Amino acid sequence: MKSLEGHLLVASPYLGDGNFNKSVVLMIQHNEHGAFGVVLNRPTENRIRDLWDQVADEPCPPCDLPIHLGGPIEGPLMALHSERHLADSEVVSGVHFTASKDNLLELIKNGAGPLHVYSGYSGWGATQLEVELEEGAWLIYPATDEHIFLDANMDLWKLVAKEINNQIVVDPLDIKHIPNDPSWN
Repeated sequence: MKSLEGHLLVASPYLGDGNFNKSVVLMIQHNEHGAFGVVLNRPTENRIRDLWDQVADEPCPPCDLPIHLGGPIEGPLMALHSERHLADSEVVSGVHFTASKDNLLELIKNGAGPLHVYSGYSGWGATQLEVELEEGAWLIYPATDEHIFLDANMDLWKLVAKEINNQIVVDPLDIKHIPNDPSWN
């Protein structure tokens, strides 16, 4: 089994679970025991200040960052960020993960670098993800920090789907130009 840590799972049209419609999941952990990740493209209306009392006993610093819905499974607040010294692990080069309360507090108080905070996560038991992959439910693509910290107003699913299309079709066929409207051919 090849680990998909540091890769994106891009929901295909064949994925039957509405929780993941047009979602892009960053795989944080994947081994023979199961898999764990967060949905990157589900910002919510909630802000850090709305959940601060669940994280700290002190007053909330000025912070208006959105909380992202990491997936349908409840869990602690987690973060993807760029501060190596406040990391539980490195997911991709320059992108770090933490679920440590102390690290989260420090990240939010300092307001340094890119920071995305997640409530909930996406998880799979042993072999569950492999079955979904065999069924064609997910496309796999290497993650970059640009994908992970993309502006919430951008359509990450569409962007990565286009990158996958280019990798599978356009590049191997050496196509020079694809019009936005196929009827222009």
